[in-house]
Amino acid sequence: MTRTGTSSDAAPATGRWRPLRWLRRWVLRLLAVAALIVAGTVLAHRVVDPPPTFYMGQEARRWDGIVHRWVPLDAVAPVMARALVAAEDANFCRHWGFDMGAIRTAIRQGGDRGASTLTQQVVKNVYLWHGRSWPRKALEALITPLVEAFWTKRRIVEVYLNVAEFDRGVFGVAAAAEHYFGVGPENLTPAQAARLAAALPAPKERAPDAPSDWLRTRAASILDGAATIRRDGRADCLED
Repeated sequence: MTRTGTSSDAAPATGRWRPLRWLRRWVLRLLAVAALIVAGTVLAHRVVDPPPTFYMGQEARRWDGIVHRWVPLDAVAPVMARALVAAEDANFCRHWGFDMGAIRTAIRQGGDRGASTLTQQVVKNVYLWHGRSWPRKALEALITPLVEAFWTKRRIVEVYLNVAEFDRGVFGVAAAAEHYFGVGPENLTPAQAARLAAALPAPKERAPDAPSDWLRTRAASILDGAATIRRDGRADCLED
């Protein structure tokens, strides 16, 4: 007699639930969604002005308000952009968000400043928080290439000049030009632009309208640097 069924015909047992595999799958999904949100936000800010930053909100609560007015880069004296680059990141037009030469120099010298590019500072000011921590630096390193990929160099400078703090509760070059010199940003003279750039990154301790000897010397050096990068082509990305 032929047997019509065997134990091998039984349905296979259901797989065992593995919580670590499930958790890993969902963590990866959440990270992918977060990455898409960040990338989409950075891409949108190529043309849409970012909202007031987290730090602006902190200062507004601390001082019962801030002074801030957004202006396009075309409404700012061109020398201001060159002065900023000369003061903070002379190789801005030639790097991709990280100045490897400056990083190596900072490591050799053991200094705390000198390696942070304008792009990194924009990422910190617009998307992250102030203060020194490894999580912030890691996020900054991840977002910086996105900003360089999606934004033009002029857009990076434009955003920087509009979110930078120039005095207690004074944010952006338009508010700073009026606050210190009583002029619009389009009417800044080379000396005034250099003094504003020289006030960074410690604007609460430096007064562009009543400069110390150190600030005058620093501003003169910035003016020389601005002229140099214009001559040698390192300011070409700032042109229309």
